[in-house]
Amino acid sequence: MKEIRQNDSIRNIAIIAHVDHGKTTLVDGMFRQSGVFRQGLEVEERIMDSMDLERERGITISAKNCAVMWKGVKINIIDTPGHADFGGEVERSLSMADGAVLLVDASEGPLPQTRFVLKKTLEAGLKIIVAINKIDRKDARPAEVLDEIYDLFIDLDAGEEQLDFPVIYCMALDGIARKDFHEDSDNLDILFDTILDFIPPPSFEPDKPFQMLVSDLGYSDYVGRLAVGRVFNGRARQSDQLVRLGPEGSQDMLRVTKLQTYAGQELVEISEIQAGDIAVISGIEEVHIGDTICTRDNPMAMQRITVDEPTVSMKFSINTSPMAGKEGKYVQSSKIWERLQKETLSNVAIQVEKTRDKDSFVVKGRGEFQMAILIETMRREGFELSVGRPQVIIRYQGDKKLEPMEHLFIDCDEAFMGVVTEKLSLRKGRMTNLVNHDTGRIRIEFTVPSRGLIGYRDEFLTDTKGTGIMNSYFTGYQEYRGDFPSRFMGSLVADRPGTAVPYALSNLKARGNLFITPGTQVYEGMVVGEHNREHDLNVNVCKEKKLSNVRAAGKDDAIVLPPVLPMTLERALHFIREDELVEVTPVSIRLRKTILSASQRHSARPKD
Repeated sequence: MKEIRQNDSIRNIAIIAHVDHGKTTLVDGMFRQSGVFRQGLEVEERIMDSMDLERERGITISAKNCAVMWKGVKINIIDTPGHADFGGEVERSLSMADGAVLLVDASEGPLPQTRFVLKKTLEAGLKIIVAINKIDRKDARPAEVLDEIYDLFIDLDAGEEQLDFPVIYCMALDGIARKDFHEDSDNLDILFDTILDFIPPPSFEPDKPFQMLVSDLGYSDYVGRLAVGRVFNGRARQSDQLVRLGPEGSQDMLRVTKLQTYAGQELVEISEIQAGDIAVISGIEEVHIGDTICTRDNPMAMQRITVDEPTVSMKFSINTSPMAGKEGKYVQSSKIWERLQKETLSNVAIQVEKTRDKDSFVVKGRGEFQMAILIETMRREGFELSVGRPQVIIRYQGDKKLEPMEHLFIDCDEAFMGVVTEKLSLRKGRMTNLVNHDTGRIRIEFTVPSRGLIGYRDEFLTDTKGTGIMNSYFTGYQEYRGDFPSRFMGSLVADRPGTAVPYALSNLKARGNLFITPGTQVYEGMVVGEHNREHDLNVNVCKEKKLSNVRAAGKDDAIVLPPVLPMTLERALHFIREDELVEVTPVSIRLRKTILSASQRHSARPKD
């Protein structure tokens, strides 16, 4: 019988929740109370959201590690994303944890992404502490939310042991945790103590050699590639002779140059790592997420990290517009391919494939939002490229055509129920549940094809006057529900190169909504607006007013154009059709036809 021991000096926990329920804010509070920050030090809010995009959007995009000390025990904390599009981050981070803190908003209750992250945690067999956050909200309803959490656990087939979870009531922004809702407390002691008492210490087999599973990657300008992961068995010291076990039995010999662990957010160098540690090893040339690092004498591979298959694909290609190369630093297909390959190293949910066309690649991922974040990141790094419309990945089972399906939750005013139901039925959505609490707002549930939600969010916000809330999670593949139009309106397409002038734009106001302002440089085939009819219309936005020697009162009044909404990347991806592309540069986002020439587009049209 094999011997199992535990390392009582360590706890490894993940913090899981729906977007904006307070995960990163709670970690801030844990940092403050555990003494990570010295007295009087000015600290930014949401310190774990270190990426610019995370700070701008107020969400966590990539999982991150940190550690705090409490009563002599080191608590390694993994802050995970709450959005289902970043599910790969959740899955790899849970591989390092022995337990999780499930954070739920005291007013909103469990939402779709709460369900998604909790399902992954229960599948991993982790112990769970439930923390009901924002109990100081005026509309807080902690008792009802707790009942909803129990219902969710039961719905996800949690075992009796998993249902016996401790409950803590929090105000993460103020750094307060309570065992009872009415209790008086001004610190997070209860949370820390519950973690020590309830989350099991990491267990290991003392007879087994050193084994570490790589769950994350980093890079340092001084020591090169960094492998981040949890040590499951044994010990390792600096300069030890180790081996990396890669996919399909590949092996690489390596010598460790530096060992580090987390103290707060910082990395500190140590001489030895032991079972249960979340460690950072440098000195590895080639390493991938899911690899095992172990001793040369007794190499034993661990089970690789597996993630759900991608459901959405997009075509990335070089920019071929007349303005190509004017605004970007990296424009070659080889540079774009290198960057996409680099992304697959640190993001297990992304897959990249080459196409027959050497200048374009197919990128597969979890959702359009994940793709938009990748494109925006590349754009800020100086890349210039063109991307096509997001497409769902279709599967075949015998003669059956299958497509990814979403469970959609809509929360909106009762008055908007008709327009929302109508729009979703056009997109092949089917209503499964309707809840009306007689408060004026209703919650409707639908099953909708994933392709039906591409581009729908902006339309939904317009239809509900900005008051609707929409969330969804992937439920699996079901039989294809039939075709439907991706967009009911056509495009206004520039028919020549030049500079847009006010006179021409004012004459196009009645034709639809414009995307450009006077002075914008345009080229033939560039999409300059949305036509208010279903077909495309070629227009001349450079046409100037003919001068004459006849003048009349009011003839030359100043031209007033309606304000133009700035074109964002998400809005552009939602708008384009299959025959259109988004031209992305560090400076601009433009929409264009795949075939720029109007005569060639006309020739390429399918004949009736």
